[in-house]
Amino acid sequence: MTHDITYTTKTKQLIDSLKSVCANYGLGNDGDEYKIITQVFLYKFLNDKFRFEVKRLRPELVDNKEFYRNLKKLYDSDIDQYELLMDLLDENVPRLKPHQLISHLYNIQNSDDFAKTFDDTLRDISIENADVFSIKSSSGAKDTLFDKFDYIKDTSQRDDFCKALINKLFEFSFEESFEDYFAGKYDFFKDIFEYLIKDYNSDAGRTYAEYYTPNAVARIIANILVEGDVKKVRCYDPSVGSGSLLMSLAHNIGDDRCTIYSEDISQKSSTLMRLNLILNNLTHSIPNVIRTNTISEPYYLEKLKFDYIVSNPPFKLNFSDFRENLDTDRFKERFFAGIPKVKPKEPEKMEIYLLFIQHIMHSLSDTGKAAIVVPTGFITAQSGIERKIRERLVDKGWLQGVVSMPSNIFASTSTNVSVIFIDKQAGKERIVLMDASKLGETVKEVKNQRTKLTPDEEAKIVNTFHNIEVVEDLSVVVNADEIKSKNYSFSAGQYFEVKIEYVDITPEAFADKMNGFESRLAELFKEGNKLDAEIQKQLKGLRYE
Repeated sequence: MTHDITYTTKTKQLIDSLKSVCANYGLGNDGDEYKIITQVFLYKFLNDKFRFEVKRLRPELVDNKEFYRNLKKLYDSDIDQYELLMDLLDENVPRLKPHQLISHLYNIQNSDDFAKTFDDTLRDISIENADVFSIKSSSGAKDTLFDKFDYIKDTSQRDDFCKALINKLFEFSFEESFEDYFAGKYDFFKDIFEYLIKDYNSDAGRTYAEYYTPNAVARIIANILVEGDVKKVRCYDPSVGSGSLLMSLAHNIGDDRCTIYSEDISQKSSTLMRLNLILNNLTHSIPNVIRTNTISEPYYLEKLKFDYIVSNPPFKLNFSDFRENLDTDRFKERFFAGIPKVKPKEPEKMEIYLLFIQHIMHSLSDTGKAAIVVPTGFITAQSGIERKIRERLVDKGWLQGVVSMPSNIFASTSTNVSVIFIDKQAGKERIVLMDASKLGETVKEVKNQRTKLTPDEEAKIVNTFHNIEVVEDLSVVVNADEIKSKNYSFSAGQYFEVKIEYVDITPEAFADKMNGFESRLAELFKEGNKLDAEIQKQLKGLRYE
């Protein structure tokens, strides 16, 4: 544990030092800063992962001081043996050449036009590893691993900027953490990823997807969804953001027992998703990351059904530009409950999350399960698309349960949220409705207040759900008929038993209490009459002035 804490601290210090370099060259809080930080961090991670794996395969290259020289000697003298070594590497490891390593760039940093060498190195790595590390768009075009590294407009500063970055990368090593990493300690890189993107997890003026779902919510969802031994399943998120929900789900199932699929319209979120997959040893799923508009141009709609779906979709978004394109025969079955209308005065408040819920229901396999984050207002709305969706979930026997979360559990929104759990084999008899809104403790994070659940509270939510348990002021277990009788409400509070406490009292004590109430009431009337007389007196004086 101490090792993990120390290493986490060192890794965060690396991230901070890279941000400091950006600030020193006028790129702090710049629109390109997240690209620089995430790409340079990723280059360092892949570089160290390559070194670690090569050393495991060829122990004679282990001497750190001579590693680069020994590797270069093999590359120069016997290219066939070098290619054979590359073929033996795991699919999660990039294929690099000696001159593409950070140690080589560090050694030649004082050469002429170093920034061009740095940029060429990243470009070549992207091209040579494109089959594994590229993200596809719906059109088939690919986003390569690294963008062109030309963020410094002043050409006289480019070399120095790249030198400063290389020096920071050279001072640090991921390699000593990889033994734990390959042993399955997912939490380390999960926390590092959250720290890495904490300043970059929103787009100004647009909220297509939450780029990061809190770890507690992701854990609760994964722990509720995954029960027993699960093998060879497809996991999907249609509004993936940075992928935190999918990461938790995949690690609960087992990285080698599932394949991940995702869609998102944002290039930024797709890039962060790829980074998350790489950090979490899920590189094999990168080809399934699709950058597209899931609602109007779904890539997987007619291709695949999914065993597990998780999603924290955008709640509101202006989709008036393509709203009419959705109202077609092709999507009629998919959007069975309807399509939200355009709001002429506030189009940005169109409820796009209702389309995501319907898309998810349509995308599940016959035995599929799903968890969807929704605004809590959805679970009680008495008409419209919300009501039709809830009716279908109950009438089909797909509703497994609902958990209403504490306020401010998401740092990026103050909207109260609930999680809808769907299981196409749930049945109609034992549905868990839970009100966890009173749990958690409030903490201050920069400018916002956020509610955090303790590990015990997380466990309580998960265990109560799994055990289908009634807990006073927390959960109820109901059937479909009971939900219908409450106008299809999914709010646990509407099913809690109303308790009236009775206290035995003697006739004498009752008479004393009543006399006390009457005396107090008489005093209040007297005081009220006095105040009324005073007010009338003042009003009379004002009329004569």
